[in-house]
Amino acid sequence: MYENTFPNKRFKHTIQFLKKHVSTSETILDLGVVNPFTAIMQEHGFMVENTKGEDLDLDTSYIENSEADVVTALEIFEHLLSPFTVLKSIKADKLVASVPLKLWFSSAYRSKTDMLDRHYHEFEDWQFDWLLEKSGWKIIAREKWTNPTKKIGIRPMLRWFTPRYYIVYAERV
Repeated sequence: MYENTFPNKRFKHTIQFLKKHVSTSETILDLGVVNPFTAIMQEHGFMVENTKGEDLDLDTSYIENSEADVVTALEIFEHLLSPFTVLKSIKADKLVASVPLKLWFSSAYRSKTDMLDRHYHEFEDWQFDWLLEKSGWKIIAREKWTNPTKKIGIRPMLRWFTPRYYIVYAERV
């Protein structure tokens, strides 16, 4: 998925945010298969279990049966057709979720080779807030950050100023 490059800035911001809002004594269910960020969470002392690769649009049983204290959904909801269903199925009282923000100057991401590596949603912050609120979550904290590239051009320049990622800490209402 990362093709020999890692989103280091996103990983750095995400682990800092997670450490602010989640204790290492709490268990985490991370939505999505084991990935490089799973190892980073574990290196920072978090107890993490991942879902097994099931299509979460069709099968939320693993989430429903989890006894984790916290659910993390890091760059996953944009891939789902119905994140509302997944959010409603979470039994934990705490959620840390991040999504890429919709960029007005760029179309949604779509891998031509991997059907699972496509964005059905790219949210504006207010849309993601509304989704969380409507599915029974209260946002306690939020952050945004940019994702500059080292390319030349108008769109790469805009990435220096336009927030690309949005992360929230929410609690069940």
